[in-house]
Amino acid sequence: MSKEAELAEVHAGFPSPAEDFMDVALDLNKELVKNPSSTFFARVKGVSMIDDGVGDGDMLIIDKSAEPWDGCLAVCYVDGEFTLKRYVNKGDYALLMPANKAYKPIRVDADNQFAVWGVVKYLIKKM
Repeated sequence: MSKEAELAEVHAGFPSPAEDFMDVALDLNKELVKNPSSTFFARVKGVSMIDDGVGDGDMLIIDKSAEPWDGCLAVCYVDGEFTLKRYVNKGDYALLMPANKAYKPIRVDADNQFAVWGVVKYLIKKM
């Protein structure tokens, strides 16, 4: 048996009916990137969003062309720094909400240099 055949025939449990489709190629850029010129990848650093399932080292796919909506997960630029939070629009101000009780919400208003830099479209986790 060739090495290729040995690698292709490794099972861990019951055989899968999906084996018939093993030759189908999956292009993650085609599947996950709808606006290539405005899509960016970033790696998460920190644990402020851990209760939303976003951990240190996870990868984000961010679309800068997407309009932010109330409650979206967004990369925001605040006073010279980038942060990942839930964006909550309060009209005259916004709240950037963490998903970890050890962190406080960030209030931003006209006194802050602020922009929603991009909306997170996908989260890629390493298992």
